[in-house]
Amino acid sequence: MSAAPLINYPCTVCCRATSMWCSRCQRVWYCSPEHLQNDWPRHKKECVPTSAVPEQQRNAAPVPIQVQPQQLFSVSAVLFLPEEERPRIIVVNCQPQSSGACPVPLVREFFPRGQPQSVVLTQGLNNEPLRFPLHLWYCPISLAKGAPVNRAIHRITSGAAPKPWSGPVLVLKFNGSRRQGYTDAGSNDLPALSSYFLAYK
Repeated sequence: MSAAPLINYPCTVCCRATSMWCSRCQRVWYCSPEHLQNDWPRHKKECVPTSAVPEQQRNAAPVPIQVQPQQLFSVSAVLFLPEEERPRIIVVNCQPQSSGACPVPLVREFFPRGQPQSVVLTQGLNNEPLRFPLHLWYCPISLAKGAPVNRAIHRITSGAAPKPWSGPVLVLKFNGSRRQGYTDAGSNDLPALSSYFLAYK
C-alpha cells in the first residue's frame, strides 16, 4: 500500500477516510493493510497494474474530493438488543461525507459498553453473494465486560450459533456492491444475518 499526499478518500472496506491506496493499480483506497488483504479476493479481479495504463493517465494526480457541508439523513437498520427476544427496526442517522464517499453512520449511542467495530457481510444463504452487502456493528468486548448473551440473536439462530453473541448488534444495509451509501434494512435481511451468526466461530 502507498500513500497519496493530503487527499483523503473512503476506505473501500469500512469507508474510513484514508490517503493509502493499492500500490498496484492506485485506484482503490484502504485504511489498513488488513483491509486490503481482506478485500483482495474481490479487488484482484479489477486490479489493473499502473504499468498497463497509458502514461498520460498514470501520471495524472487524483482529483481531490470537495467537502460540502450537508445535513444528516436517516436509514432504517436492524437492532439486536440483548434483553429483547426479537430484533427491532430502528432509524439511524448518517453523516454525509465528501462527494462520492460513503456516509458515516452515527452508531456510538447503541454501544454504551465500548467502542463498536464492524464487519461487512457480502454473502448470504448458501454463500450466495448479497446484492446489497450488510454492515454489521458490534462491541467485541461486551462479553468480557459482563454483557448478557443477545437473546434476539439466540432466538433467530434457534440457539445453534457456535459463538454466543452478546451485547447489542446493529445492522445497516449498503445500497449496492460498491458500498458508497446506505439504504433501508429490514426483516427481509434476517435470513442472511441468521446464516452469518450460524457460520461465525
